[in-house]
Amino acid sequence: MARSIGAKCRLCRREGVMLFLKGQRCLTDKCSIKRRETPPGMHSLRRSRLSAYGTRLREKQKVKRIYGLLERQFRRTFAEAVRMKGNTGENLLVLLERRLDNVVYHLGFGLSRSHARQLVRHGHISVNGRRCNVPSALVRAGDVVGPYNRPASAKAVRESLEQTRGRTCPTWLVKSEDPPSGKVNVLPRREEIPFEINELFIVEVAAR
Repeated sequence: MARSIGAKCRLCRREGVMLFLKGQRCLTDKCSIKRRETPPGMHSLRRSRLSAYGTRLREKQKVKRIYGLLERQFRRTFAEAVRMKGNTGENLLVLLERRLDNVVYHLGFGLSRSHARQLVRHGHISVNGRRCNVPSALVRAGDVVGPYNRPASAKAVRESLEQTRGRTCPTWLVKSEDPPSGKVNVLPRREEIPFEINELFIVEVAAR
């Protein structure tokens, strides 16, 4: 599956908010958005105000960058949200939160979402005791996520837990560090998603 391999700090500066694309580094003084709040590019200070469409596009791009999705992956997730009952925007955000790589990140098994994605792809993560190497797999209520039953996987997860100690875990997940594991207590709700996202803007631009 394709992925973005460009400079991550530029993405945060472009959106004007901290997206935590580099994990714990974003909490230190090395975070680029703390040092330079202007968008990337030599003419960033001379850019005009965004149009209505531009404002909505930025919300869509922000969500894609937070969860590490490219356009085709986003379109597939949005189509699934449209088919579900209820509010399309809220369905979209809940589907993104249920992604396995996002759950691995929230549990502290990965330093960032991209690192969590790598752990999943390399077969270090199991769901209900079975190895799962699909980062976009959706967890369900009652699923237990943990390191796969091999020494290398347990070592990789424990090293991440040491560096992410103190990270807040969402209330819809139950985390255990000895042995390292996490249980999906209930499915996430819109109000439990920490980012300031206007899902209505995303639906308006994605439905075109």
